Amino acid sequence: MAATGFHTADELNALLPGTLPGLLGLTVTAHEPGRLAAALDVRPDLLAPNGYLHAATVVGLADTACGLATRALLPEGSAGFTTIELKSNFLGTARGGRLTAVATNAHAGRTTQVWDAVVTAATTTGGPERTVALFRCTQSVLWPR
Repeated sequence: MAATGFHTADELNALLPGTLPGLLGLTVTAHEPGRLAAALDVRPDLLAPNGYLHAATVVGLADTACGLATRALLPEGSAGFTTIELKSNFLGTARGGRLTAVATNAHAGRTTQVWDAVVTAATTTGGPERTVALFRCTQSVLWPR
């Protein structure tokens, strides 16, 4: 599959087995150009030794959502992309349940893309999801040499 062009959620999910996102149990739930939603179920092996959600789990979910979404917005002729910067603000945690990340494009240029993701956790009371993290990353667009 080429690195550029639109891919369905099923096509993106087919890329995940045998990779870190596959190990995390990440699933792409929706994709359209400029927006991607992904989720994973919190399990004991995704927690830190203190019993709370490990930050790397949250970053893995958010970075993967942004990275997979980048594929659809790469300029024609580009060779791919790589993350060159990321930042997370953690606002909460979870010990179980489902995490969701929604990645949205803030900038899609010829040399860089900037993406934001909001990571939320389902509540046990059935109320609105609560925000666990705000995430931003910059992707460098790679060109053939």
